[in-house]
Amino acid sequence: MSVADPAAATPPAATAEPTPIGPRPRGPLSLVVLAILAVGYTLWATQDLVLPVLLAMFFALIGNPIIRLLQRMRVPRFLAALAVLCSGIALTLLLGLQLMQPASEWVREAPRELRTLAPKLQKLTKPVQDANKAAENIARVAGGESTAKPVQVVRTEANDPYKSLTATPRLAAAVLAVVLLTFFFMVYGQDLQRRAIALLPDRQKMKLTVEILHAIETEISRYVLTISAINAVVGLAFAGCLAFFLGMPLDEALLWGTMAMLLNYAPYVGPLIGIVVMLLMGFSSYDEPLRALLPAAIYLGLHTLEGQIVTPIILGRRMALSPLVLILALMLFGWLWGIIGLLLAVPMLVCVKIVLVRLDGMDGWARLLE
Repeated sequence: MSVADPAAATPPAATAEPTPIGPRPRGPLSLVVLAILAVGYTLWATQDLVLPVLLAMFFALIGNPIIRLLQRMRVPRFLAALAVLCSGIALTLLLGLQLMQPASEWVREAPRELRTLAPKLQKLTKPVQDANKAAENIARVAGGESTAKPVQVVRTEANDPYKSLTATPRLAAAVLAVVLLTFFFMVYGQDLQRRAIALLPDRQKMKLTVEILHAIETEISRYVLTISAINAVVGLAFAGCLAFFLGMPLDEALLWGTMAMLLNYAPYVGPLIGIVVMLLMGFSSYDEPLRALLPAAIYLGLHTLEGQIVTPIILGRRMALSPLVLILALMLFGWLWGIIGLLLAVPMLVCVKIVLVRLDGMDGWARLLE
């Protein structure tokens, strides 16, 4: 009688199957909302620290394509960055000196010009005012005339000499910080990126981070430099039209051309402000209605030509952003950081879009911005 082998009777061990990974847990919506509010408050409270850094990064992105071109010509990066920065400062100072006199004259004469503007606007709106008075008379006859007068509250604001005394040194320190940070971002920005990427433990994440940072640096630099060149051409063309068609002095035309260039960085909002300013300038400078409307008409025509034809042809649709998302971003960053926020809103949105395009599973969010 043979004895059965216990080893043979033992069934083979079952192969261990990998444990399925469940869905990634998500925090409640209330925590997400609180985190967003905390980040927004932090950005607003630390704007004195954050804005110089963001402005320096913005100016460094403008100069990086020129620095790369100089490096191909065997110019060291340090000297190339110094040349680009000094050239930018020199052009800014020359433009500021050129615009200082007409700007100071307009600031000094603005109250008188606005007082003379009121009768001109009253003549244009006289039919509407007559219709309003007729409607008010009909309402009084129908419901009886009210003798109650509204209470007027007069507020006075005391001038603080200490505040004006401390504002100038703080502004000078902020400008100096932006200049120094711009130079250091131009020279040492790439080294800082490499050392930060070297800290990543995963090689796949390191490769993805390198691709994202390189895409952001290249595409944003090209985008910001191209938009700056387009805006400069728009400003020069507007100044030339004012000087040629309206006979405006060259320094004053350059003042309004510079304003048009700066406002063009904020889509929709900037041109709208520019049209209102041009209407006020036209009616305060010229007596004839058609001639007074001409500066705003020229500005609107140039902006339409640039926004609908020139910029789409040069940049294509790669950097296209949804108008609704763009307006919301302009409102948000304008509320947080004022004029500087309007300047930085579009480049920051483009950065977010580039990052979302290159991350797995984020294509839908990238399409949401388009």
